[in-house]
Amino acid sequence: METLRLEKNWDKTFALSDKVTHQKVTFTNHFGITLAADMYTPKEVPAGNAKGKLPAIAVSGPFGAVKEQASGLYAHEMAKRGFLTIAFDPSFTGESGGKPRYMNSPDINTEDFQAAVDFLSNQSNVDPEKIGIIGICGWGGWALNAAGIDTRIKASAVMTMYDMSRVTNKGYFDQNDNEEARYQARLAVNKARTECFAKANESGEYPTVGGLPQERPQGDTFFSQYWDYYKTPRGYHPRSLNSNMGWANTAATSLMNTSLFTYAKEIRSAVLIVHGEKAHSRYMGETAYNDMVRGSKYTSNKELMIIPGATHCDLYDGGKENYIPWDKLNAFFEANLK
Repeated sequence: METLRLEKNWDKTFALSDKVTHQKVTFTNHFGITLAADMYTPKEVPAGNAKGKLPAIAVSGPFGAVKEQASGLYAHEMAKRGFLTIAFDPSFTGESGGKPRYMNSPDINTEDFQAAVDFLSNQSNVDPEKIGIIGICGWGGWALNAAGIDTRIKASAVMTMYDMSRVTNKGYFDQNDNEEARYQARLAVNKARTECFAKANESGEYPTVGGLPQERPQGDTFFSQYWDYYKTPRGYHPRSLNSNMGWANTAATSLMNTSLFTYAKEIRSAVLIVHGEKAHSRYMGETAYNDMVRGSKYTSNKELMIIPGATHCDLYDGGKENYIPWDKLNAFFEANLK
């Protein structure tokens, strides 16, 4: 394992409940990268659980966030409801290992979820037949991808999902879905690779791009909604890419030649896709859901849920109206992790 520097003090964007216990844990994925996670354990074993073996849920996301933000909130809340949970930092980000920093990979980040399942399956107080996952934003996409590979995952909740392969290859709302736009994007990223090679060799890291500006964007666009979460006390965290520096400038390279969810219609386990009615990302989740159920034999345990009035970031922390459907999530996992 890599030696990680883990913060000992409570530094989350939410308060710790007296209904759960918290501890830092680490585990290594199959690429040899050590991941850092927060484990939340309910203090009371749910009634009727004679063996004391808990159902478990691994949580990650959003894309560019850390476990001290939305994923930690989800893990913390589900632990209050009787599940043992972990919220983990993906490879190359937060307190997790992996160099160079601030990279992403569809293969490695899908593996991150599988490594989390490895870890949970080997906990003495976890029932390995009752493991689910929650993915938020871009990690909703990785969660769905993991569900298509890992038969140990019995239920997946996909929250305010981004299909990162689609938005990278086609642009937002598919506005750049043509060969010339993709070619120009390839030219730009490969030019950046050449230019930053010497600098990376000197420092060991790559330049970063895409961080939110210091001043709030005008209007009520999805960029301003991101700013309202990541750049304010509502969701700011010093280790978060979206709150600060952004991704390495060549991080999207492998996504440019990737298509996620190839065999999504063959997922036999339960999947719940949740989006806000007003979320700019809603079309990605609706497409993923339709592709998953169209022509599939396994539709009875698949569901698309649209939250009236909610935007994309409202499902990070609930927003002003507490839009996260906690009772629905609880019922979904209780029904499918039994």
